[in-house]
Amino acid sequence: MFSILAIVITLLLLMFFAYRGYSVLILAPIMAILAVFLSGDFLSSIPAYTDVFMSALSGFLLKFFPIFLLGALFGRLMADSGAATAIANTVVKKLGASKAILAVILVCAILTYGGVSLFVVAFAIYPIAKDLFKAADIPKRLIPAAIALGSFTFTMTALPGTPAIQNAIPIPYYNTNVFAAPILGIIGGTIMFIFGWLWLQSRANKANAVGEGYGQHDDEFEGESSAVKSKMASNNDGQDNDAQSKVAQSNLATAAEARDTHHTSFGIAMIPLVLVIGLNALLTYAIFPSMDFSNLQTQYPDLNIAGSLGLWSIIISLIIACVVLILLRIGHWNNLQKTINRGTYDSMLPIFNTGSEVGYGAVIASLAGFLIIRDSILNLSPDNPLISEAVAMTTLAGITGSSSGGLSIALTTLGKDYLRMAVEAGIDPELMHRVAVMAAGGLDTLPHSGAVITLLAICGLTHKQSYLNLAMVTMVIPLIAVVAVIILGTLFGSF
Repeated sequence: MFSILAIVITLLLLMFFAYRGYSVLILAPIMAILAVFLSGDFLSSIPAYTDVFMSALSGFLLKFFPIFLLGALFGRLMADSGAATAIANTVVKKLGASKAILAVILVCAILTYGGVSLFVVAFAIYPIAKDLFKAADIPKRLIPAAIALGSFTFTMTALPGTPAIQNAIPIPYYNTNVFAAPILGIIGGTIMFIFGWLWLQSRANKANAVGEGYGQHDDEFEGESSAVKSKMASNNDGQDNDAQSKVAQSNLATAAEARDTHHTSFGIAMIPLVLVIGLNALLTYAIFPSMDFSNLQTQYPDLNIAGSLGLWSIIISLIIACVVLILLRIGHWNNLQKTINRGTYDSMLPIFNTGSEVGYGAVIASLAGFLIIRDSILNLSPDNPLISEAVAMTTLAGITGSSSGGLSIALTTLGKDYLRMAVEAGIDPELMHRVAVMAAGGLDTLPHSGAVITLLAICGLTHKQSYLNLAMVTMVIPLIAVVAVIILGTLFGSF
């Protein structure tokens, strides 16, 4: 009983202090040690940190550091080369101000599906979205929801092949790849996109009917607005509670410089994005299946080939895309060295924050009370582990305020159990992969989420002004999509 109480108390404290702005890097180990201490095992508090916590953190770094590093670097290269802005301007020009909401959603979707960090996208797209919404006289309060719909939902968790870290995390646990359950992913992504867009458009139409226009706002955002700066610095905004929110603060200081680049054509800008997805698919479905890895298995007997191929595909694709993007813009970089260094630094805090959350989860999993909690979760639906998995993933994502953090904790502690249950129930691990990722993208945007707080800060808006619509398109509709995928997967299997 004391162990269960310790777990509940530390989870609530983790959520509370994260919302207040304390870094997960210090919160996670403190809460882990406190959980052991409150459970009555005083002597194990320090070993729980040095052995259990740090082993789990280092294990996470071992698996996913290259993807965090290359993803951050690719996003920075896309921003500083002017490629992100070129894509945004072209889409906006084609659709026009009359389709402002759709234009913003599609721009964000193209960039994030191509591998650009959602925070880089938010900083690059906000000034364009602001001008579009003002020209169309659509309430500014809908901008965060439009950006979030294109960045935080279907391109992050549902569409097959997305290089988002959330889509990579289940690979070593289920021996899958980023294209797992592709048709179901497309169906789930379509539900998120269509219903999210219709919701936002209906809100805009309703506002227009009652005479609400863009509104009166201080829109002098040039990458260093004092209003946004003060909001970002506020303790109430809790920027450090998400794996990527500190990166967004760093980006704020250089957002104007990133937009001040030489012109890049739309065709050139799209090449790296196409490479990320295309090379990934080529490696996954053609090159790797035709290769013989027996010698490699002999040389590295402990290597899990099946669980590594999906990660290798992403790594190779991102490396090639980064190199090609650099070469395409040779002679036009403002400061290539600075861009590369900044992209490298951008990856540090996200992976260590997420790794710290994994370490906390490992300590919690070592407590006696967790066995009772685990059995309760696993027995939610003994005949259909998809339901139990979805509940576990979205609950932990909600608690941590991070889809990658919640997904990592859940799979580290329950991944083997879910794989065993899936095999026993005859469920394809690819279906387990897709449901896990989509479910983690449900409650991850509760009010204390660093991604939500940072996005609102970028837009200069408050939770009161924008959160209801943002929650609708990033939580309610995505969870409906998860239910649809579970039902289809249960009836027809993975496809």
